Amino acid sequence: MDVMGDKATLFETGRFVQPSGEEATPDESRDEAADAVETGEAVEEMRLRLAAEAGDVEAVSVLGAMLLRRGDLDGAEPHLRAATAEGDRAAANNLGVLLHQRGYPDEAAGWWRVAAVAGSAAAAHALGRHCRECGDEPAAEYWLRQSAEQGHALGAYALADLLEHRGDAGAERWLRAAAERGHREAAYRLARALDLKDHEQGGELGERRNPPAGGASDGRGQDNGVAVRSEAEQWYRQAAARGHRRAALHLGTILEKRGELKEAGRWYLTSAKDGEARAACALGFLLRDAGDTENAAIWWLRAAQEGDGNAANALGALHAERGQTQTAERWYRAAMDAGDDNGAYNLALLCAEQGRTAQAEQWYRRAAYAGHREAANALAVLLLQGGDTAGAEPWFSKAAEAGSVDAAFNLGILFAGRGEEAVALRWYERAAAAGHTEAALQVGIARLRDGDEQEAERHLRCAAGGGSAEAAYRLAAVLDARRPPQPAHELGEIVHEKTECEEWYERAATQGHRRAQVRVGMLAAARGDVVEAARWYRTAAEAGSRNGAFNLGLLLAREGSEPEAAVWWTRAADAGHGRAALRLALVYARRGELAEGQRWADLAVSLGPAEVAERAARLRDALREELSA
Repeated sequence: MDVMGDKATLFETGRFVQPSGEEATPDESRDEAADAVETGEAVEEMRLRLAAEAGDVEAVSVLGAMLLRRGDLDGAEPHLRAATAEGDRAAANNLGVLLHQRGYPDEAAGWWRVAAVAGSAAAAHALGRHCRECGDEPAAEYWLRQSAEQGHALGAYALADLLEHRGDAGAERWLRAAAERGHREAAYRLARALDLKDHEQGGELGERRNPPAGGASDGRGQDNGVAVRSEAEQWYRQAAARGHRRAALHLGTILEKRGELKEAGRWYLTSAKDGEARAACALGFLLRDAGDTENAAIWWLRAAQEGDGNAANALGALHAERGQTQTAERWYRAAMDAGDDNGAYNLALLCAEQGRTAQAEQWYRRAAYAGHREAANALAVLLLQGGDTAGAEPWFSKAAEAGSVDAAFNLGILFAGRGEEAVALRWYERAAAAGHTEAALQVGIARLRDGDEQEAERHLRCAAGGGSAEAAYRLAAVLDARRPPQPAHELGEIVHEKTECEEWYERAATQGHRRAQVRVGMLAAARGDVVEAARWYRTAAEAGSRNGAFNLGLLLAREGSEPEAAVWWTRAADAGHGRAALRLALVYARRGELAEGQRWADLAVSLGPAEVAERAARLRDALREELSA
């Protein structure tokens, strides 16, 4: 049943009986409804005309208003003038509307003034709008305030708009008044104003500001921020429910950030269907994150065709992932045409991946000149790789000043390479403060070098927590150096309990850090876990650690596997481990292979360290005497 209103309800419940006694088709029902409306209007117009001819002023005014709404200006004007002459203020207001539509704004304003003075809120609103258009803001404010104070929603909204334009704090009050009376644009703008207030107070979606120095937070600022956000959402919801597409977009964004993806998707869809390109783009990202790239592409395409650069970039990235580089390039160019600097940056990345360095530099420059900080950093890296250090530095600086953390770190590397350690440290510290893991590691190393162990530990913890294996190893080494001797068991055995430094060694070892792997092996060996020690030594040795190979050899030799131990010592000695070379010299000497022993002793002398070289020299001389005897 395609009929609207109470009639449909009655029919569906069986309480409406059609005159013919037969069931009507949907088309017939629509025709009947339209006919009923037209018939009702015709009957009402006839009644009003008869009353007007009988001298009913109110009927004359209402008849004029009916004809005005219908667009029959010629028919409406005499009735409105007649009713106005009899003092009907509604007729005076409508006569002003009619004259304004005819192109006589000054005459219209005269009649609006008559009606407004007589107490018409609608006329006061119209007159205020006219005064503002004429540049008479004091008069505009006066009449709009008259309208607003009488509860006229349009008047309240227009007054709020005027006050907001002047930066008057009273604008919010009248936006709220208009919104409470159902004005959807007022509801939207009130929500935006509350959003702005929340951002100025430092709290988007629950962010907490630091309390003032020397004082504690009582939580009221946070509670107030939550209340402001809640109210903003309420007004977005009201405006969106009344068909405001941008309000639906913002409501969807709030819900998505809160994790309520299903409802967010519904509002994005509502907004997108009403023609909001940004909502179509957001809906595409929501679908992509849910794994539905096909439908995501449909909405991105719709948004991109309406000029949304972000959607064009998303389409470019989608096609690039599929290996469709020409299509990807076309969409990146479309993003640029839409004024999105990311289009040039993404196009540069695409060219760089294809080895088209000259074109990559061209697009990086375009994006960088437009203020794209990551493009400026990428351009500087490209120039640095080409040996143009002087050209790279200003782009690194520009990107870093614009907030690029990577650029700040790269500047640290640049200055460290020049030996300007103090300047390098400043940039490392800046990047570390923004959460850059490798920068925190560099600051930690510098602080260790300066002897500031406490500050070094703080930065190493940040870097290690961010996933840096080197930072985890160095942090473990700092903690290890502080560790007191292990307490003795009552029977004289050492009690080995896993400490924090061991946990950091293990984390670094698990991430592939060879020195950490050797250290974990040593700790395992110290507590008697030979299997665990051998596992870590072998892992380190196979990754190229000569200490790992040497220690594995020692472990195997103690377990009676000297031939296998010699294999690992050989690997360690070939990598420059002097102790391993000395061990091999001793092995071959015991076997009676004096020449081979002498060769390894010679190598141990040359590799050192001093203590090893001294012992190896004595062994070499003894073997030489034995060979010459």
